Amino acid sequence: MQVSKEEILHIANLANLNIKEEEIEKYKTNLEEILNFANIVNNAPIDGLNETITANDSYNVFRKDEVKKFEDREALLQNAPEKERRMFKIPKVM
Repeated sequence: MQVSKEEILHIANLANLNIKEEEIEKYKTNLEEILNFANIVNNAPIDGLNETITANDSYNVFRKDEVKKFEDREALLQNAPEKERRMFKIPKVM
């Protein structure tokens, strides 16, 4: 698909881009390649193909929410940069 210099400048204006005169040809070539590839994808034969969302059958794996007692709390708190009343102390997040 051919793109004109005026179209490149119009798109650049819409995107609020400042394109130098020597860059216009590079942008024109890149946009033409993108549009040609999109045209190939749009015209790909899809007759007889089933709809596919992903390439594999992944799904969420849920586990039961269980409360577990941690026996060695002091060993765990040794890793804390700050602690207060036997708990990790973290900065406030607003």
